[in-house]
Amino acid sequence: MGTLMNDPRFAVTTFLVIDFEGLTPTGRPAEPIEVAALALRPVGDGLVQVGRFEELMRPPADVPVTARDVQLKGITQQMLSTAHPAADVLARLDARLTAPPYRLVAHHASTEAGIIGRQAEHCPVLAATSLLDTLRLAKVVVPGLGSYGLDGLLGYYGIPKPAGRHRAMPDIEVTARVLARLLDDGCADGRWRTLLELDAVAGLQPNRRPGPDVKQDALF
Repeated sequence: MGTLMNDPRFAVTTFLVIDFEGLTPTGRPAEPIEVAALALRPVGDGLVQVGRFEELMRPPADVPVTARDVQLKGITQQMLSTAHPAADVLARLDARLTAPPYRLVAHHASTEAGIIGRQAEHCPVLAATSLLDTLRLAKVVVPGLGSYGLDGLLGYYGIPKPAGRHRAMPDIEVTARVLARLLDDGCADGRWRTLLELDAVAGLQPNRRPGPDVKQDALF
């Protein structure tokens, strides 16, 4: 990752690896039921964790948790019954983002961008932050890979599949490891030296920008 560390913009950016687990009601957009975020900053020759956030979110009353959801994610209706709604949870996460610049990082980041965009009034900073897609990075670094899903990349890099796969925090922890490997390999191959070059390959623009009166009161 050495050449990226020489880029002033990369060196001052906090990378927020983020993942949502959600329910997919018929004919409606996904409803988030869990979010996790892992804040990483460039230090030395790598990315160092400086913060984390994890919380369940109560879906609307007319969006049930199905047996398949429980089987895949291990999240039950009872677990969500005492959770706060997504608007409250994302507002709390957003309030911690007081030390820009940031880049959101996600695997297949358009999914996260869509959920954040639909909640933009509650998380204006998140909604105004550009994303990096590790799936797009992987397609450049590892051309011809059979599967670019997260499990495929974990297998390629020999990263053990975490206990609790398909829960938000385990997923972002391994996504962060994949990100580090992709950045290292891309640097070694001369594919990128700056944050702008990363954006050109795998950047995704935010859906909405914040209004002028965003209030924040806690440092991530």
